[in-house]
Amino acid sequence: MKSAILRFDNTTHHDPAIDAWFNDHQSQLGAVAQPWFDVMRKCGDEVREILHDGCPVACLGDAHFGYANVFTSHVSVGFFTAQRCPIRPACCKAPASSSAR
Repeated sequence: MKSAILRFDNTTHHDPAIDAWFNDHQSQLGAVAQPWFDVMRKCGDEVREILHDGCPVACLGDAHFGYANVFTSHVSVGFFTAQRCPIRPACCKAPASSSAR
């Protein structure tokens, strides 16, 4: 079975809405999520981003590959279709200062 990849039309290289989102989530949990998203941002020149459904999403061109989100009592960081993502090794390394596992 072939899976479809979610694609976005309005991705940018650096979305100011995501910076504002992280400014609104300055807590201990936000401090865990932001370094993960920063790692995604640094995965290559083709990385773009968008705020989708209230969540920062990193894309490879127009195709999503990762996200970071903050909730009341937990952080969620995920990678979509990572087994097929050509930049997976760089994206899956935790920031040195992160305590996320």
